Amino acid sequence: MSLGSRIAAGLERDIPAAIRAFARKLGQESGALAVLFYGSNLRTGSLEGVLDFYVLLPGKAESGIWPRVSYREWLHEGTLLRAKIASMTLAKFRDAAAGRLLDTTIWARFVQPSGLAYVRDEMAVRDVREAIADASVTAARLAAVLGPDHGTADDYWVALFRATYKAEFRVESPGRERSILDANAAHFDGLLPLALNEAGIPWQRKDGHYSIVIPVAERRRVLSWWKTRQRMGKPLNLARLVKASTTFDGAARYAAWKIERHTGVPVEITPWREKHPVLAAPGVLLSVWRAKKRRTGKH
Repeated sequence: MSLGSRIAAGLERDIPAAIRAFARKLGQESGALAVLFYGSNLRTGSLEGVLDFYVLLPGKAESGIWPRVSYREWLHEGTLLRAKIASMTLAKFRDAAAGRLLDTTIWARFVQPSGLAYVRDEMAVRDVREAIADASVTAARLAAVLGPDHGTADDYWVALFRATYKAEFRVESPGRERSILDANAAHFDGLLPLALNEAGIPWQRKDGHYSIVIPVAERRRVLSWWKTRQRMGKPLNLARLVKASTTFDGAARYAAWKIERHTGVPVEITPWREKHPVLAAPGVLLSVWRAKKRRTGKH
């Protein structure tokens, strides 16, 4: 099996009809070329919690900080679906997946499982497949450099995810990289050698352990490429967080849902809170704190 056929099969995985309907709605309303579904709900098939979508749009690759993030609720056949939606052009997505940009989030995210929940036409199918294959090659090339001289495939993927988590501006519990592999064992089984073949990197396998041969000059090139992205990882992620604080469509509703889910305290979404979620946050948190104290009888 080639990497391309492996990626094609993975993208066509089963997705619940309700989630496909939501993706189709998002795709048609935005004029998207494709909508990718990913995250834990892809694995479980659950409609609970927040569904994760990437909406890939037509047009030239955008500049500035991307993607644009929004939150959406939709009542479908009596079931309330919630989704966090990242939107960007397919052109920018392809550049990021191939490692041509400073961004690390796209190829590190989409070497993991995803499903093609909506697509406009066969050309878009081809472009998305190629982008996901590029993400796998980008990730495997770095895994080969950061991993051990000899090791299992998991050893290389663990080295990769540990490095990308440290480079990004977020907190993950220790062992998070291991849990990704455990939860998606079938997806990662056999992926490394296919991606290495596509990258033109020689490897040998004996007793379940790989030996990967990378010329010194190529190793230095990849490490230099990674160090630049490693330095820029946290600033880029911080810039995205700052932008999202003012442009996150539906931020107030998303925050209200999260607060009620974790505390059991419902939050009223007033027009002012909807328009100014950042300014409203201190007052909301204070009201939640007071409500929790009343519930526990503490004064």
